[in-house]
Formats: sequence, structure tokens, C-alpha cells
Amino acid sequence: MADPAFAFGENWARFLTSLSDRQIEQATGAVSTLVGSDLRGKTFVDIGSGSGLSSLAARRLGARVYSFDYDERSVACTQELRRRFFPHDEDWTVAQGSVLDRDYLATLGQFDIVYSWGVLHHTGQMWKAIENAAGLVRPGGLFIIGIYNFRGGRRGTATWTRLKRWYCSAARWQQLTWETAYVCWQLVSTAAVGRNPFRMIRDYHHGRGMSWRRDATDWLGGYPYEAATPAEILEFVRGRFGFVLAKQKIDLGLGVSEFVFESSHAP
Repeated sequence: MADPAFAFGENWARFLTSLSDRQIEQATGAVSTLVGSDLRGKTFVDIGSGSGLSSLAARRLGARVYSFDYDERSVACTQELRRRFFPHDEDWTVAQGSVLDRDYLATLGQFDIVYSWGVLHHTGQMWKAIENAAGLVRPGGLFIIGIYNFRGGRRGTATWTRLKRWYCSAARWQQLTWETAYVCWQLVSTAAVGRNPFRMIRDYHHGRGMSWRRDATDWLGGYPYEAATPAEILEFVRGRFGFVLAKQKIDLGLGVSEFVFESSHAP
């Protein structure tokens, strides 16, 4: 039996039905924080483009964007955002492809900015995916990745791996039951520490323009699922490619730790 996988594209399609200008501004701000506010003359590849929101942000900042995703529905979502905001734009290309397919990647060339936030740990071959993605960085370019932080213990990475795998193979009614239980637990936990859960949902932002409800589903179902400690990421990328760490934002829980590397070789 084939290993189950989460329908990322279906979740992104639901997200796009309520996408707001505020979320787009948040996403644009998040990308600009990582790579700068003026990307004119820069090339930007979005590996695992998902909804297309990060690609849209990069295009708004002036980059020439190439977006690709393995999931057909995600490709359709990215195409939809391109249609809405940059119709007939020759500086934004959307395609289907896999970061694990080296023959495909070899056709793309290299880019000033290689961006893959919260994606490579969902490929089933995370270290190969990181290595392949880093190979797309042009000399002097940037490599931006967000990878789930590894946690040991009873509520850590191993437990969530089993739960996510179960979710993806469960009947829909079981998925909905688990989603409802998880969402209710989140709301009760928020109230228990003195925060207003309804205000939390209203004001929610992941720093990247995401939605609380769709993020919850993405977390529960995001399988394949791998994780690494920040030290492992740093050792692998710096040791394999000689990249220099420019910025990092470490999550101390099970969330995504963020890394911005610079190619140490001038163009």
C-alpha cells in the first residue's frame, strides 16, 4: 500500500476563497523582511508554491518569479493568483515539478533567490530536497528555507508523525472529528491562559498572511512529515555548500525554524 499523503492543494484552494488584501500585505512584508523590499532585476524561485501567496509577494516586490509545485491543485492555486493580480505577465511563470526530480531542476538554471518555506519537510526525502534546492542558488544568491523543528518526547515529532499519517489514511468523518477536537482544544487552551480566543482568530496572522483555520488543518494533515534541529540544518547546508548564515528565526516548539543563507561565492 502506498504511503498516504495530505491534499495540500485542496487546503490551499479553500484558503484562497477568503484571501484578503491584509493577508497579501502581511505576506509581502514577510518576504521583504527576508530578502529586501526591492527585488527588481532579481530572479526568485518559489519551490512548493502552494497557494502562490509568497510568489505573489515576490512579484509585487519586483522579482521575476518562477513558481512550481508537485501538487496539481497547488499549481492551479498559484495560477489563480497570477490570473487575479498579474494576468498575462511574462515575468511570472507557474509550472508543475518536483524538487526531488534533478532532471527537471537542471532545466531551470539558477536564481538570485531560492525560497522554500515550510515545504521541503513534506517531500518524504527532506535532506535530498534541501540539497537539490540549494543547488539552484546562483553564486552570490540567497537560500531561504523553513523547516519543522525536531522535538523529542511523548508529544514530540515521532508522535505527530504517527498522527499525521493516521489522519491522511482516515475516513473523512474521522478527519473532521479530529479537526474539531484539535480546534476546540486550541480555543480552550487560549482561553485558559487569559486570552480571548475569538480575538485571536480575528487577529491571527502567521507573519506570512496565513489563516488560523487553514493552518490548523495543514498542521494536522501535513504528511509526509520530517523535522530537524537547527544545528542539523546549519551543519548540512554550510558543510555541503559553504553557505553563510545571514538570518535565522528558531522555533523552540514543533513549529517552523527559518533560515536565510547567502552563497559565499560572489557572482
